[in-house]
Amino acid sequence: MIQDIKDILFSEEEINNKVREIGEKISSDYRDKNLIIVGVLKGSVVFLADLLRTVKIPCEIDFMAVSSYGKSTESSGVVRILKDLDDSVEGKDVLIVEDIVDSGITLGYLLNYFKTRKANSVEIATLLNKDGRRRVDVPVKYIGFEVPDEFIVGYGIDYAQRYRNLPFVGTLKPEVYEK
Repeated sequence: MIQDIKDILFSEEEINNKVREIGEKISSDYRDKNLIIVGVLKGSVVFLADLLRTVKIPCEIDFMAVSSYGKSTESSGVVRILKDLDDSVEGKDVLIVEDIVDSGITLGYLLNYFKTRKANSVEIATLLNKDGRRRVDVPVKYIGFEVPDEFIVGYGIDYAQRYRNLPFVGTLKPEVYEK
């Protein structure tokens, strides 16, 4: 797998420090709130697990599986819910956790989805922000790192279900995904 990586953007240590920083901010911002952290499967799992261990206030967690990509590297623009939440978000403060915010299509859909389900508030936390590819403007409250408009993998982020288990974030060599 490592031979497919063009550049390492963020080391395991840099990621751990940033996750701890975001967790401390969330703990402060959501003190005395009814927080539910919603992980967007599958990419957010690694970030969510590490982030959750740094949040020092009571909270619930739940998961959704949504897709606008399928097996492509480009968003189709159509969001599909593959797995919905197990419980209601009515009256709760929802924090959507994503691995990377790219086109914004999926998150734009989810923001509206939670608002129509009477969530008290809805915010977004992401490890990586790829602002250069944004097609839908979504407000992201917690951002770990800004990334270039390249194909990113590692730390939960995949290409064709591979590379999620890398402990760092890197760019994939173009010849790997242009096959």
